[in-house]
Amino acid sequence: MTSPGTRADAEAEDLDVEEALALVKENPGSGPARSGPARSGPAHPGRGGHGTPAPHHPADSPHRATPWPEARTAAERAARAAARAARRTPVAVPLDAALGLTLAAPLAALTDLPSFDTSAMDGWALAGPGPWALRDEGLLAGHAEPAPLTDGEAVRITTGARIPPDTTAVLRTEHGRTDERGRLHPTREVVHGQDIRPRGQECRSGDQLLPVGTLVTPAVLGLAAAAGYDTLTAVPRPRVDVLVLGDELLTQGLPHDGLIRDALGPMLPPWLRALGAEVRAVRRIGDDAEALHRAVTSSDADLIVTTGGTAAGPVDHVHPTLRRIGAELLVDGVKARPGHPMLLARLKDDQHLVGLPGNPLAAVSGLLTLAEPLLRTLAARPAPEPYTLPLRDAVHGHPYDTRLVPVLLRDEGAVPLRYNGPAMLRGIAAADALAVVPPGGARRGQEAELLDLPWATGGIGVCFT
Repeated sequence: MTSPGTRADAEAEDLDVEEALALVKENPGSGPARSGPARSGPAHPGRGGHGTPAPHHPADSPHRATPWPEARTAAERAARAAARAARRTPVAVPLDAALGLTLAAPLAALTDLPSFDTSAMDGWALAGPGPWALRDEGLLAGHAEPAPLTDGEAVRITTGARIPPDTTAVLRTEHGRTDERGRLHPTREVVHGQDIRPRGQECRSGDQLLPVGTLVTPAVLGLAAAAGYDTLTAVPRPRVDVLVLGDELLTQGLPHDGLIRDALGPMLPPWLRALGAEVRAVRRIGDDAEALHRAVTSSDADLIVTTGGTAAGPVDHVHPTLRRIGAELLVDGVKARPGHPMLLARLKDDQHLVGLPGNPLAAVSGLLTLAEPLLRTLAARPAPEPYTLPLRDAVHGHPYDTRLVPVLLRDEGAVPLRYNGPAMLRGIAAADALAVVPPGGARRGQEAELLDLPWATGGIGVCFT
C-alpha cells in the first residue's frame, strides 16, 4: 500500500539540492527572523573564491588573513559550488526524523482539512429550533458518520466528532440545560452553523500549504501529519567527520603530567548536529601526520572538521597534509579573535575541510565563522536575519581584527562576559550569543551584531540528535 506522502515525494524526485538552494533564496521569509537593524554594508566576495586558490601564508599574518565577513561569504560560496558538483538528490524522510531539515518539495494537502464536518466543542448537535428531544446515544470522535437529525432533535457530541447530516448548529455544554422532561433548552441565542468546523475550512486537497525551502519545525511536522503525510521530501543533512588532533588530550579523569582534558571532542558533535549536520564519526588522531593523511583521504564526508594543528608549529600537520593532497585553500587565516588560524580548504569539488584552532573558544569562533555558513548552505537552511543590540558595557577591540565576545541577552542589551580568552569555555557556556565587535572595539551603548547560539534561540537548533 502506498503511503500518503508518496505522491508529492514522487513529484519532486528530480529536484536536486542546488534547485532547492535556489528556491530557498527565492523564499527568504521561510526561516526564523529576529527584529533589529540589519548588518550595515554588504558582504564582499572573499579572496580565494571558487576556482581561485588563496595564496599560502602563515595563518597568523594579520594583513594577509581574510576579513571576517568575507570568510563567512567564502564558506557560503563554497557550499553552493559543492551542492552543484554533488547534485545530491532529496530524500524521503519519515516524519519522526525530519525535524530541522529543509523541504525540497512543496507541502501540498493530500486531503481536505478537516476531511469532514466536525464539532468544534463538546455539547449537543442540534437540528431546527428548540427545545430539542435528546437521542439516547452520544457521538464520539473517531466513529463513522451518524444518522441524520430531524427537526427538534439533538444528540450529545464531543469535540472532533462527525456532525450528523442536517445539523443546524452545535450548542456548547455550558450553554444548555435540560428540563424535567429531558428536553434541551439553550441559555443563549443559537446562531446557525456555530461551533461547526466545515469540511475544507483550513484547506482543500491539493492546496499548497508550505513552499520549498521551509525549515521543518515541530509545527510543520504536525501540519504534515494532519495533511496525510508519512514522509517528507527534504534536503539531506550534510555528512561530517570530526578529527580531534593532539597528543596532549585526555578523554577522562583530571589533567595531569602536562596532559589536558579534550573539551572539543564532547562539544563539537552536538553543536554540529544543531547546525544541521549528520556527524558520522569522531576520531582522535593525535599528532600523527600519516594518520591524519589517511583519515582525510579515506573520508567521503561532505565536510571534515579538524581541531588543532592549523598553525605552523612542529606538530601542526594540517597545512602540510593539505599541500600533500593538493587541496585548494579558500580561507587561510581569518582576521578574527579568537580563532585567527582557522582555515577552509576544498579537497574535492564536493568535499571541504574546516580546520579549527585547538583552543576551545577559538574553535567555537571558527565553527561559527566557517562551518556554520557552509553547513547551513549545504542543508538549504534559510539564513537567520541579522540583528543588533546595544552593548551594556564597552568592549576592548583588536587593532585590525574582528572580535567575537560571549554575551548575555537582556532587556537593556547585550552584556559582555568576562571569560572570553581563546582557551576559555566558561563565558560561552553561560552565553546566549556572540557579539561581533569591529576592529578597534565598541563603546557602551554601541549597536553590535549578534550571532545566536543554537540552544539559546528557542528554535529548531535545539535538536541535537
